[in-house]
Amino acid sequence: MNKQEALATLARNRQEAQRSGYRNIGDYHGGAYECLHVSPYTKSAGNVDADIMVLLQDWTSDEFIRGPLDAGVVALGYTEGLPTNKNLSRLLREHFNVSLGETFATNLFPFIKPGDMGQRIPQRDLVQAGIEFALPQVRIIKPKLMICLGLQTYNAIRQSCGERCVSRLPEAINLPFTFEGTRIWCQAHTGGRGQAMRGKVKVAEDWRWMSDDLGFSRLSGPEIDLRRQAAWALACG
Repeated sequence: MNKQEALATLARNRQEAQRSGYRNIGDYHGGAYECLHVSPYTKSAGNVDADIMVLLQDWTSDEFIRGPLDAGVVALGYTEGLPTNKNLSRLLREHFNVSLGETFATNLFPFIKPGDMGQRIPQRDLVQAGIEFALPQVRIIKPKLMICLGLQTYNAIRQSCGERCVSRLPEAINLPFTFEGTRIWCQAHTGGRGQAMRGKVKVAEDWRWMSDDLGFSRLSGPEIDLRRQAAWALACG
């Protein structure tokens, strides 16, 4: 089974799955948003041989998807003008010299949550989705790097991999770990609120450290290790 076939199998598993309290993508607008991906986001970022994989938390909410059918979202799998997507594209270009389309991007939680976009998903549901859908995609794509946007997404993946949670975003950003050959990093969510809370200067520094960690830039291994050790001491203290 090649990568495309394996991903299609995962997508069909997602289509057939039922989760109490959640709905499926195909339940809305006659299935117009449905696709043969775990997340529609992959329509615009589906490079199966990508070195970089991006993991966002969830695709949309019941309140949002019930609105008028959006032809742009049907085509692209995401809302092009949202700060989340504009900032993500910019950061990828600035720090890795790649476009969003050259990566593989997906959502951790592939079902439709109730309420509005701000509705929080219980951590246990995110962890289960990580085990069932996110980690299998990592195994299929085999990227060098997976970027988790937001602390909750990152902690869900850590738990899915049997790692302990990290309580604060600054420590999480400086505590990457490796899963089956893929380096997994946390970054502030690229939405307007996440970027504002972390700060533009700090976000740029965080992404530079992440690039350095993979050998894309100029910092030495000892410098990176010192920063990571300091972050771990804070996280454990």
